[in-house]
Amino acid sequence: MKLSDIADNAGARKKRMRVGRGIGSGKGKTSGRGGKGQTARSGVRIKGFEGGQMPMHRRLPKRGFNNIFALDFVEINLDRIQQAIDAKKLDAGSVINAESLVKSGALRRSKDGVRLLGRGELKAKINIEVYGASKSAIAAVEKAGGTVKILAPAKDEGEAA
Repeated sequence: MKLSDIADNAGARKKRMRVGRGIGSGKGKTSGRGGKGQTARSGVRIKGFEGGQMPMHRRLPKRGFNNIFALDFVEINLDRIQQAIDAKKLDAGSVINAESLVKSGALRRSKDGVRLLGRGELKAKINIEVYGASKSAIAAVEKAGGTVKILAPAKDEGEAA
């Protein structure tokens, strides 16, 4: 076999159809787009139109709402904090807050605040400042001899909204 004998398989390269090149081509005049009107123009698509049938976005029920005042907390578990302390990225002696967690690489960003969750085991004694914490996380930190300071204002109980 020589280099000049190498060829593509039959049908591997298909020529593209050149539209609008005369009636003999089979795709002349209107170029396969039918007659005039919106769909014959370029860049026009009737989004969500289903031929007069009730479109999907109107058939499905509307539900819920989007709370524009909702705070988006980033969660971190105790095992992740312990991992950072073991890797000497976090100093257990100093106060751990959102800024120090981001700087150490334990979190990518702090968003509206940090919420501490209780997965994993904490061996180090830490003082941590967060916007929220689960009961199990607070118990685990206090068991290790540390403290949890909640920065978010406490919700008033019994207050009707």
